Amino acid sequence: MRDMLRRLWAPACLVLACMVLFAVLHVLQGSNPLTPSAYNSYTLQAMQWRKGRIALDHDVPHLELAIYRDQFWVSFPPVPTVPVYLLTFLFGSRVPDTLLVQLYAVVTCLAVYALMRRSSASKAHALAFAFLFCFGSSFLPLLQNGAVWYQAQALALLLTVLAIERMQAGSPTISLVLYALSVGCRPFNVLFGPVLMLMYWLERPGQPPRVRIKALLPGVLLGLLVAGAYAAYNVVRFGHPLEFGHNYLPEFSFQGGTQFSLKHIGKNINTFVLGWPWDKTPQGLQLKQFGFSLLLANPIFLCLLLWAVRDGLRREGTTMAYLSLALACVHLLLLLSHRTVGGYQYGARYAVDAMPWALCYLWARKGSRLPLRYVTYLLLVIGLLMAFWGATVIYLPF
Repeated sequence: MRDMLRRLWAPACLVLACMVLFAVLHVLQGSNPLTPSAYNSYTLQAMQWRKGRIALDHDVPHLELAIYRDQFWVSFPPVPTVPVYLLTFLFGSRVPDTLLVQLYAVVTCLAVYALMRRSSASKAHALAFAFLFCFGSSFLPLLQNGAVWYQAQALALLLTVLAIERMQAGSPTISLVLYALSVGCRPFNVLFGPVLMLMYWLERPGQPPRVRIKALLPGVLLGLLVAGAYAAYNVVRFGHPLEFGHNYLPEFSFQGGTQFSLKHIGKNINTFVLGWPWDKTPQGLQLKQFGFSLLLANPIFLCLLLWAVRDGLRREGTTMAYLSLALACVHLLLLLSHRTVGGYQYGARYAVDAMPWALCYLWARKGSRLPLRYVTYLLLVIGLLMAFWGATVIYLPF
Protein backbone atom coordinates (compact mmCIF):
# COMPACT_ATOMS: atom_id res chain seq x y z
CA MET A 1 0.00 0.00 0.00
CA ARG A 2 2.80 2.38 0.90
CA ASP A 3 4.60 1.63 -2.37
CA MET A 4 1.42 2.33 -4.32
CA LEU A 5 0.99 5.67 -2.56
CA ARG A 6 4.60 6.59 -3.39
CA ARG A 7 3.96 5.84 -7.06
CA LEU A 8 0.65 7.66 -7.25
CA TRP A 9 1.19 10.86 -5.28
CA ALA A 10 2.69 12.80 -8.20
CA PRO A 11 0.03 11.81 -10.79
CA ALA A 12 -2.65 12.54 -8.18
CA CYS A 13 -1.14 16.00 -7.58
CA LEU A 14 -1.11 16.60 -11.33
CA VAL A 15 -4.80 15.70 -11.67
CA LEU A 16 -5.66 17.90 -8.69
CA ALA A 17 -3.68 20.83 -10.12
CA CYS A 18 -5.57 20.51 -13.43
CA MET A 19 -8.93 20.44 -11.64
CA VAL A 20 -8.09 23.51 -9.57
CA LEU A 21 -6.90 25.41 -12.64
CA PHE A 22 -10.10 24.65 -14.56
CA ALA A 23 -12.29 25.46 -11.55
CA VAL A 24 -10.65 28.85 -10.97
CA LEU A 25 -11.10 29.80 -14.63
CA HIS A 26 -14.76 28.75 -14.57
CA VAL A 27 -15.34 30.89 -11.47
CA LEU A 28 -13.65 33.90 -13.09
CA GLN A 29 -15.62 33.41 -16.29
CA GLY A 30 -18.91 32.53 -14.66
CA SER A 31 -19.06 29.40 -16.81
CA ASN A 32 -20.01 25.80 -16.09
CA PRO A 33 -18.17 22.71 -17.43
CA LEU A 34 -21.46 20.78 -17.54
CA THR A 35 -23.14 23.24 -19.93
CA PRO A 36 -23.09 21.90 -23.51
CA SER A 37 -21.61 24.19 -26.12
CA ALA A 38 -23.89 25.68 -28.73
CA TYR A 39 -21.17 24.71 -31.24
CA ASN A 40 -21.99 21.04 -30.71
CA SER A 41 -21.46 19.63 -34.20
CA TYR A 42 -20.11 16.34 -32.88
CA THR A 43 -23.14 15.80 -30.65
CA LEU A 44 -25.47 16.45 -33.59
CA GLN A 45 -23.43 14.03 -35.69
CA ALA A 46 -23.51 11.38 -32.94
CA MET A 47 -27.30 11.66 -32.64
CA GLN A 48 -27.56 11.11 -36.40
CA TRP A 49 -25.31 8.04 -36.15
CA ARG A 50 -27.73 6.65 -33.61
CA LYS A 51 -30.45 6.97 -36.26
CA GLY A 52 -28.27 5.23 -38.83
CA ARG A 53 -27.69 8.47 -40.76
CA ILE A 54 -24.73 10.73 -41.57
CA ALA A 55 -26.18 13.93 -43.02
CA LEU A 56 -27.98 16.27 -40.63
CA ASP A 57 -31.74 16.70 -40.97
CA HIS A 58 -31.53 20.48 -41.45
CA ASP A 59 -29.20 23.46 -41.48
CA VAL A 60 -27.89 24.96 -38.23
CA PRO A 61 -26.82 28.46 -39.34
CA HIS A 62 -24.23 29.18 -36.62
CA LEU A 63 -22.31 25.92 -37.25
CA GLU A 64 -19.66 25.25 -39.91
CA LEU A 65 -21.69 22.81 -41.99
CA ALA A 66 -20.74 21.62 -45.44
CA ILE A 67 -23.41 21.80 -48.13
CA TYR A 68 -23.12 19.00 -50.68
CA ARG A 69 -25.88 17.66 -52.94
CA ASP A 70 -28.40 19.86 -51.12
CA GLN A 71 -27.67 18.16 -47.77
CA PHE A 72 -25.95 19.45 -44.65
CA TRP A 73 -22.89 17.62 -43.29
CA VAL A 74 -20.55 18.05 -40.32
CA SER A 75 -17.39 19.39 -41.97
CA PHE A 76 -14.83 17.86 -39.63
CA PRO A 77 -12.95 14.53 -39.44
CA PRO A 78 -15.02 11.91 -37.61
CA VAL A 79 -12.95 10.53 -34.70
CA PRO A 80 -14.05 13.07 -32.03
CA THR A 81 -17.62 11.98 -32.69
CA VAL A 82 -16.86 8.47 -31.37
CA PRO A 83 -16.49 9.31 -27.63
CA VAL A 84 -19.37 11.77 -27.93
CA TYR A 85 -21.50 9.01 -29.49
CA LEU A 86 -20.87 6.80 -26.46
CA LEU A 87 -21.70 9.64 -24.08
CA THR A 88 -25.03 10.30 -25.80
CA PHE A 89 -26.33 7.08 -24.24
CA LEU A 90 -25.83 8.75 -20.83
CA PHE A 91 -26.57 12.39 -21.63
CA GLY A 92 -28.65 12.30 -24.79
CA SER A 93 -28.18 15.45 -26.86
CA ARG A 94 -26.74 17.38 -23.88
CA VAL A 95 -23.25 15.87 -23.71
CA PRO A 96 -21.05 17.97 -21.34
CA ASP A 97 -18.45 18.61 -24.02
CA THR A 98 -16.44 21.12 -21.97
CA LEU A 99 -15.91 18.53 -19.26
CA LEU A 100 -14.89 16.11 -22.00
CA VAL A 101 -12.13 18.34 -23.42
CA GLN A 102 -10.88 18.94 -19.88
CA LEU A 103 -10.67 15.18 -19.36
CA TYR A 104 -8.64 14.95 -22.57
CA ALA A 105 -6.27 17.57 -21.17
CA VAL A 106 -5.83 15.77 -17.83
CA VAL A 107 -4.94 12.49 -19.57
CA THR A 108 -2.55 14.39 -21.87
CA CYS A 109 -0.79 15.77 -18.78
CA LEU A 110 -0.46 12.29 -17.33
CA ALA A 111 0.99 10.97 -20.61
CA VAL A 112 3.60 13.75 -20.71
CA TYR A 113 4.43 12.96 -17.08
CA ALA A 114 4.97 9.28 -18.00
CA LEU A 115 7.24 10.30 -20.89
CA MET A 116 9.38 12.48 -18.67
CA ARG A 117 9.61 9.86 -15.92
CA ARG A 118 10.78 7.30 -18.46
CA SER A 119 13.45 9.81 -19.51
CA SER A 120 14.79 9.72 -15.92
CA ALA A 121 13.31 13.03 -14.82
CA SER A 122 12.46 13.17 -11.11
CA LYS A 123 8.81 13.08 -10.10
CA ALA A 124 8.83 16.78 -9.26
CA HIS A 125 10.45 17.82 -12.54
CA ALA A 126 8.22 15.49 -14.59
CA LEU A 127 5.14 16.88 -12.84
CA ALA A 128 6.20 20.49 -13.38
CA PHE A 129 7.10 20.01 -17.03
CA ALA A 130 3.89 18.09 -17.84
CA PHE A 131 1.69 20.79 -16.30
CA LEU A 132 3.56 23.68 -17.93
CA PHE A 133 3.87 21.94 -21.30
CA CYS A 134 0.09 21.55 -21.52
CA PHE A 135 -1.13 24.79 -20.01
CA GLY A 136 1.63 27.31 -20.71
CA SER A 137 0.23 27.60 -24.22
CA SER A 138 -2.79 28.36 -26.40
CA PHE A 139 -4.14 24.99 -25.30
CA LEU A 140 -5.44 26.31 -21.97
CA PRO A 141 -8.06 28.74 -23.34
CA LEU A 142 -9.48 25.94 -25.52
CA LEU A 143 -10.44 23.94 -22.45
CA GLN A 144 -13.14 26.23 -21.11
CA ASN A 145 -15.56 25.43 -23.90
CA GLY A 146 -16.45 22.20 -25.68
CA ALA A 147 -16.96 23.73 -29.12
CA VAL A 148 -16.34 21.47 -32.10
CA TRP A 149 -12.94 22.96 -33.01
CA TYR A 150 -11.60 22.64 -29.48
CA GLN A 151 -12.75 19.04 -29.13
CA ALA A 152 -10.84 18.11 -32.28
CA GLN A 153 -7.64 19.81 -31.15
CA ALA A 154 -7.77 18.51 -27.58
CA LEU A 155 -8.37 14.90 -28.64
CA ALA A 156 -5.72 15.13 -31.38
CA LEU A 157 -3.14 16.36 -28.85
CA LEU A 158 -4.07 13.59 -26.43
CA LEU A 159 -3.86 10.83 -29.03
CA THR A 160 -0.56 12.12 -30.45
CA VAL A 161 1.10 12.40 -27.05
CA LEU A 162 -0.16 8.93 -26.12
CA ALA A 163 1.20 7.59 -29.42
CA ILE A 164 4.65 9.01 -28.62
CA GLU A 165 4.51 7.67 -25.06
CA ARG A 166 3.47 4.17 -26.17
CA MET A 167 6.12 4.03 -28.90
CA GLN A 168 8.77 5.08 -26.41
CA ALA A 169 7.47 2.36 -24.06
CA GLY A 170 7.93 -0.26 -26.77
CA SER A 171 4.28 -0.78 -27.75
CA PRO A 172 4.32 0.03 -31.48
CA THR A 173 0.93 -1.50 -32.31
CA ILE A 174 -0.97 0.61 -29.78
CA SER A 175 1.12 3.63 -30.71
CA LEU A 176 0.36 3.44 -34.43
CA VAL A 177 -3.36 2.92 -33.86
CA LEU A 178 -3.45 5.98 -31.59
CA TYR A 179 -1.51 7.92 -34.21
CA ALA A 180 -3.97 6.88 -36.93
CA LEU A 181 -6.87 8.02 -34.74
CA SER A 182 -5.17 11.40 -34.19
CA VAL A 183 -5.15 11.94 -37.96
CA GLY A 184 -8.92 11.50 -37.82
CA CYS A 185 -9.03 14.57 -35.59
CA ARG A 186 -6.44 16.81 -37.29
CA PRO A 187 -5.27 15.53 -40.71
CA PHE A 188 -1.87 17.26 -40.69
CA ASN A 189 -0.93 15.01 -37.77
CA VAL A 190 -0.11 12.47 -40.47
CA LEU A 191 3.44 13.89 -40.28
CA PHE A 192 4.08 12.12 -36.95
CA GLY A 193 3.71 8.56 -38.21
CA PRO A 194 6.97 8.07 -40.15
CA VAL A 195 8.96 9.67 -37.32
CA LEU A 196 7.41 7.37 -34.71
CA MET A 197 8.31 4.30 -36.74
CA LEU A 198 11.81 5.57 -37.53
CA MET A 199 12.55 6.30 -33.88
CA TYR A 200 11.38 2.83 -32.87
CA TRP A 201 13.60 1.34 -35.59
CA LEU A 202 16.72 3.34 -34.70
CA GLU A 203 16.45 2.62 -30.97
CA ARG A 204 16.87 -1.11 -31.63
CA PRO A 205 20.03 -1.37 -33.76
CA GLY A 206 20.85 -4.78 -32.29
CA GLN A 207 17.62 -6.37 -33.51
CA PRO A 208 17.51 -8.01 -36.95
CA PRO A 209 15.46 -5.98 -39.44
CA ARG A 210 12.88 -8.76 -39.76
CA VAL A 211 12.22 -8.59 -35.99
CA ARG A 212 11.65 -4.84 -36.13
CA ILE A 213 9.43 -5.17 -39.19
CA LYS A 214 7.41 -7.90 -37.46
CA ALA A 215 6.92 -5.63 -34.44
CA LEU A 216 5.79 -2.64 -36.51
CA LEU A 217 3.69 -4.48 -39.09
CA PRO A 218 0.50 -5.06 -37.01
CA GLY A 219 0.31 -1.36 -36.11
CA VAL A 220 0.90 -0.33 -39.72
CA LEU A 221 -1.86 -2.64 -40.96
CA LEU A 222 -4.32 -1.52 -38.28
CA GLY A 223 -3.44 2.11 -39.02
CA LEU A 224 -4.12 1.55 -42.71
CA LEU A 225 -7.44 -0.04 -41.77
CA VAL A 226 -8.34 3.09 -39.80
CA ALA A 227 -7.29 5.25 -42.77
CA GLY A 228 -9.44 3.10 -45.04
CA ALA A 229 -12.42 3.74 -42.75
CA TYR A 230 -11.83 7.50 -43.08
CA ALA A 231 -11.62 7.18 -46.86
CA ALA A 232 -14.85 5.18 -47.06
CA TYR A 233 -16.65 7.64 -44.77
CA ASN A 234 -15.51 10.56 -46.92
CA VAL A 235 -16.56 8.84 -50.14
CA VAL A 236 -20.05 8.25 -48.72
CA ARG A 237 -20.30 11.89 -47.66
CA PHE A 238 -18.45 13.81 -50.37
CA GLY A 239 -17.50 11.37 -53.10
CA HIS A 240 -13.75 11.66 -52.46
CA PRO A 241 -11.56 9.69 -50.01
CA LEU A 242 -9.56 12.75 -48.89
CA GLU A 243 -12.41 15.24 -48.58
CA PHE A 244 -13.50 15.85 -44.97
CA GLY A 245 -15.92 18.60 -45.98
CA HIS A 246 -14.27 21.97 -45.39
CA ASN A 247 -14.06 22.66 -49.11
CA TYR A 248 -17.86 22.53 -49.18
CA LEU A 249 -18.31 25.19 -46.51
CA PRO A 250 -20.13 28.19 -48.04
CA GLU A 251 -17.12 30.46 -47.46
CA PHE A 252 -15.06 28.29 -49.82
CA SER A 253 -17.58 26.69 -52.19
CA PHE A 254 -19.91 29.67 -52.73
CA GLN A 255 -17.90 32.76 -51.82
CA GLY A 256 -14.70 31.96 -53.67
CA GLY A 257 -12.32 31.70 -50.73
CA THR A 258 -9.30 29.37 -50.77
CA GLN A 259 -8.91 27.20 -47.69
CA PHE A 260 -5.20 26.31 -48.00
CA SER A 261 -2.80 28.30 -50.17
CA LEU A 262 0.84 29.33 -50.16
CA LYS A 263 -0.32 32.92 -50.65
CA HIS A 264 -1.75 32.91 -47.11
CA ILE A 265 1.61 32.13 -45.48
CA GLY A 266 3.23 35.58 -45.75
CA LYS A 267 0.24 37.36 -44.22
CA ASN A 268 -0.10 34.75 -41.51
CA ILE A 269 3.59 34.93 -40.60
CA ASN A 270 3.14 38.63 -39.91
CA THR A 271 0.36 37.83 -37.45
CA PHE A 272 1.21 34.41 -36.04
CA VAL A 273 5.01 34.56 -35.89
CA LEU A 274 5.90 38.26 -35.74
CA GLY A 275 2.67 39.64 -34.27
CA TRP A 276 2.68 41.44 -30.93
CA PRO A 277 0.02 40.34 -28.39
CA TRP A 278 -1.46 43.76 -27.67
CA ASP A 279 -3.23 46.55 -29.54
CA LYS A 280 -3.21 50.18 -28.43
CA THR A 281 -6.73 51.45 -27.83
CA PRO A 282 -8.18 54.57 -26.16
CA GLN A 283 -8.73 52.35 -23.10
CA GLY A 284 -5.08 51.23 -23.07
CA LEU A 285 -3.40 48.02 -24.20
CA GLN A 286 -5.82 45.21 -25.08
CA LEU A 287 -5.05 41.61 -25.94
CA LYS A 288 -5.45 40.85 -29.63
CA GLN A 289 -8.46 38.63 -30.20
CA PHE A 290 -7.57 37.26 -33.62
CA GLY A 291 -4.11 35.90 -32.97
CA PHE A 292 -0.52 36.86 -32.28
CA SER A 293 2.93 35.27 -32.28
CA LEU A 294 2.91 31.51 -31.67
CA LEU A 295 6.34 31.87 -30.03
CA LEU A 296 4.83 34.07 -27.33
CA ALA A 297 1.53 32.23 -27.00
CA ASN A 298 3.16 28.77 -27.13
CA PRO A 299 6.68 29.24 -25.72
CA ILE A 300 7.41 25.51 -25.99
CA PHE A 301 8.45 26.33 -29.58
CA LEU A 302 10.88 28.97 -28.35
CA CYS A 303 12.20 26.35 -25.91
CA LEU A 304 12.58 23.90 -28.79
CA LEU A 305 14.68 26.39 -30.74
CA LEU A 306 16.86 27.11 -27.69
CA TRP A 307 17.33 23.39 -27.01
CA ALA A 308 18.47 22.85 -30.58
CA VAL A 309 20.97 25.73 -30.44
CA ARG A 310 22.31 24.55 -27.10
CA ASP A 311 22.65 20.93 -28.29
CA GLY A 312 24.29 22.05 -31.51
CA LEU A 313 26.90 24.08 -29.66
CA ARG A 314 27.63 21.18 -27.29
CA ARG A 315 27.41 18.55 -30.04
CA GLU A 316 24.68 16.73 -28.13
CA GLY A 317 22.12 16.89 -30.90
CA THR A 318 21.07 13.92 -33.00
CA THR A 319 19.79 13.58 -36.54
CA MET A 320 16.39 12.48 -35.25
CA ALA A 321 16.19 15.42 -32.85
CA TYR A 322 16.91 17.90 -35.63
CA LEU A 323 14.47 16.07 -37.90
CA SER A 324 11.81 16.63 -35.22
CA LEU A 325 12.64 20.35 -35.21
CA ALA A 326 12.48 20.50 -39.01
CA LEU A 327 9.13 18.72 -39.12
CA ALA A 328 7.77 21.04 -36.45
CA CYS A 329 8.57 23.92 -38.81
CA VAL A 330 6.95 22.10 -41.75
CA HIS A 331 3.86 21.37 -39.65
CA LEU A 332 3.57 25.02 -38.59
CA LEU A 333 3.98 26.23 -42.17
CA LEU A 334 1.19 23.91 -43.30
CA LEU A 335 -1.04 25.34 -40.57
CA LEU A 336 -0.06 28.88 -41.58
CA SER A 337 -1.23 28.16 -45.12
CA HIS A 338 -4.83 28.18 -43.83
CA ARG A 339 -6.86 31.27 -44.62
CA THR A 340 -7.94 32.12 -41.04
CA VAL A 341 -5.53 30.05 -38.87
CA GLY A 342 -8.24 29.74 -36.25
CA GLY A 343 -10.05 33.08 -36.35
CA TYR A 344 -11.16 34.38 -32.93
CA GLN A 345 -8.65 32.94 -30.47
CA TYR A 346 -5.93 33.42 -27.90
CA GLY A 347 -2.51 33.47 -29.54
CA ALA A 348 -2.16 30.74 -32.15
CA ARG A 349 -4.42 27.81 -31.33
CA TYR A 350 -3.56 25.85 -34.48
CA ALA A 351 0.03 25.70 -33.22
CA VAL A 352 -1.16 23.38 -30.43
CA ASP A 353 -1.21 20.61 -33.05
CA ALA A 354 2.58 20.86 -33.45
CA MET A 355 3.46 20.91 -29.73
CA PRO A 356 4.21 17.14 -29.59
CA TRP A 357 7.27 17.70 -31.79
CA ALA A 358 8.97 19.09 -28.67
CA LEU A 359 8.39 15.72 -26.98
CA CYS A 360 9.84 13.93 -30.02
CA TYR A 361 12.89 16.16 -29.77
CA LEU A 362 13.39 15.40 -26.08
CA TRP A 363 13.07 11.68 -26.76
CA ALA A 364 15.57 11.75 -29.64
CA ARG A 365 18.29 13.96 -28.17
CA LYS A 366 21.33 12.71 -26.27
CA GLY A 367 21.15 12.94 -22.50
CA SER A 368 18.25 12.35 -20.13
CA ARG A 369 18.04 15.76 -18.45
CA LEU A 370 15.71 18.46 -19.72
CA PRO A 371 18.03 20.90 -21.53
CA LEU A 372 18.14 24.47 -20.22
CA ARG A 373 15.79 23.31 -17.47
CA TYR A 374 15.26 26.55 -15.59
CA VAL A 375 15.13 28.72 -18.71
CA THR A 376 12.51 26.29 -20.03
CA TYR A 377 10.51 26.53 -16.82
CA LEU A 378 10.71 30.33 -16.82
CA LEU A 379 9.43 30.61 -20.38
CA LEU A 380 6.63 28.12 -19.77
CA VAL A 381 5.58 29.84 -16.54
CA ILE A 382 5.33 33.13 -18.45
CA GLY A 383 3.30 31.25 -21.06
CA LEU A 384 1.01 29.90 -18.34
CA LEU A 385 0.41 33.34 -16.82
CA MET A 386 -0.36 34.81 -20.24
CA ALA A 387 -2.62 31.90 -21.19
CA PHE A 388 -4.48 32.15 -17.87
CA TRP A 389 -5.10 35.83 -18.48
CA GLY A 390 -5.99 35.16 -22.11
CA ALA A 391 -8.47 32.48 -21.09
CA THR A 392 -10.40 35.06 -19.07
CA VAL A 393 -10.39 37.52 -22.00
CA ILE A 394 -10.63 35.39 -25.15
CA TYR A 395 -13.74 33.53 -24.16
CA LEU A 396 -17.19 33.26 -25.67
CA PRO A 397 -20.02 31.85 -23.50
CA PHE A 398 -21.23 29.60 -26.36
